[in-house]
Amino acid sequence: MNSFLKNNRPLISFFLIPVVFLWHPNWLGILGIQPYWPLFWLLPWSMIYGSMNGLIAGLFLGLILDALTLSNNFTQIPGLILCGIWFGKVKKSDNYWVGHFRYGLIGAIGSFLCGLLYFLQIFIYDFLNNNFFVIYPSIKVILAQVFLTAIFAPLFCSYLLKSFKIQKNKNTMKIF
Repeated sequence: MNSFLKNNRPLISFFLIPVVFLWHPNWLGILGIQPYWPLFWLLPWSMIYGSMNGLIAGLFLGLILDALTLSNNFTQIPGLILCGIWFGKVKKSDNYWVGHFRYGLIGAIGSFLCGLLYFLQIFIYDFLNNNFFVIYPSIKVILAQVFLTAIFAPLFCSYLLKSFKIQKNKNTMKIF
């Protein structure tokens, strides 16, 4: 069992994202708002495996998260796909501190991009229905989510990047 867990870290951590998304731990949030959890997994995965795998992972993450939130007509897929492609073009920094701050900055920008694309879907829908009162709370949610993602990204992304690198090195060693 222990070897199964060690050999399938990326897969297990991928399936933990919906669990954390639904769990919604209050002690990690501000004003009832959580960080954007999928980016913590997508950033290191895309950095190691590249843009194409980031696109595919973003698509699957979006599909899973959209399936969990069936009550609305909006999707998280476009933001996660764009972030997966962009994160795949980011290379790992050799400097320990610079790398950590980069995770926070890239996570914040990615969270803002995903939040903005989601907000634009809501805004277009509400603009057609003449309901403009959704704008102000949505901006508060996006900014809080960006802040929390920037704070927690160095912690989660550095651990997952290290774990994914170990797993990738083990898999490439087995092939040769």
